[in-house]
Amino acid sequence: MGRHILHVDQNCFYASVEMQRHPELRDKPLAVCGSQEERHGIVLAANYIAKPYGIKTGMAVWQARQRCPHLEILPPDMGEYIRFSQMAREIYEDYTDQIEPFGLDENWLDVTGSVGMFGSPMTIAREISDRMKFELGITCSIGVADNKITAKLGSDYKKPDAITRIERDNYREVVYPLPVEDLLYVGPATSKKLRGLGISTIGRLAQAPLDTLTRKLGKMGTVLQTFALGLDPSPVQKSSHIPNIKSVGNSATTPRDMTCDSDVELMLLLLAESVASRMRELASRCTVVEVYVRDVELNSFCRQRKLEVPTCSSDEIARTACDLFRQNYRWVRPLRSIGVRGAGLVEATAGTQLSLYPEETRRDKWERIDAAVDHLRQRYGYRSIQRARLFTDPLLGAINPKDDHTVHPVGYFGG
Repeated sequence: MGRHILHVDQNCFYASVEMQRHPELRDKPLAVCGSQEERHGIVLAANYIAKPYGIKTGMAVWQARQRCPHLEILPPDMGEYIRFSQMAREIYEDYTDQIEPFGLDENWLDVTGSVGMFGSPMTIAREISDRMKFELGITCSIGVADNKITAKLGSDYKKPDAITRIERDNYREVVYPLPVEDLLYVGPATSKKLRGLGISTIGRLAQAPLDTLTRKLGKMGTVLQTFALGLDPSPVQKSSHIPNIKSVGNSATTPRDMTCDSDVELMLLLLAESVASRMRELASRCTVVEVYVRDVELNSFCRQRKLEVPTCSSDEIARTACDLFRQNYRWVRPLRSIGVRGAGLVEATAGTQLSLYPEETRRDKWERIDAAVDHLRQRYGYRSIQRARLFTDPLLGAINPKDDHTVHPVGYFGG
């Protein structure tokens, strides 16, 4: 028996929550934006009334105001969005315990074992859609398919407030004409490579010679062609109050542009401290370090490196991130935002090979220093103890990543 997978995408989530909280704004163009004063002046979400004006996620607020002078702008309220996300999850849990979140506003549900009790997958999808409107006051788009990748294509196919079922019988008709960028994990960089091969649609990706794809994309070429063919065996993770966290990251939009390596290194050090601290709270270590930057024209750059030994040392994460940046980035224009991520998390108690080499001694020393810093900050506050380097730039060094961190919706970074 085939699987029955739903992908539920709450339409314009942040903006929809704000319209529910502010009914007087429902018939007006509305955008949820970061603070212009703190240089987070970017559109995080816009309602459907704003979209005909060309208002898009990631656009600078000043650009949005130029396109729509009467645009209503509200600041994000993450606590409220998390509350609505949890209420939506409680609806899903009435139908299945196999729920996998993809950001605050998207979830996959495996309802294979639920059809005997609740009816067909389409019946379940309609019930969820109706309950979302009645209980939360927001709409959603739902894709119904036999796997996660195709179900997400279905939820993206028609918006807002729609249900799209994609089956083997209609797969080629519905999916093959779609732009290749509609496929999950095809971001701007991958799209550019595929279009360079003359591959502009999912259908062309499905039919392309595999050796051509692997030469250009490596192993990812095989993965993406499998997805384009409508195949994805990955399971939907079971619902849990303790999520299986695979990575920890922190990013910041800086109060002034970063214009040199020294600016970037200071920010990477500051963010690495936050990431390492959060890993220690989770009793975890990372096996991969990733650095991300975005320039003033919103062009992005991302690199990662696998570590020889798992770590939760802020010193090692910062040094690795700085090396990645220096060795790979070529300055073209000032940078506006920056992020660090520790991925491939393993338990801190997982065994590692002992070593008497200086690098291992250094790692152990810094992890003990980090633990002492954690203790002091928990007792006396974040600013009770600081690295001296942060005082070399009062503006950048004043950022507290844990307080100032903005959670972006899934579509914000766009691969």
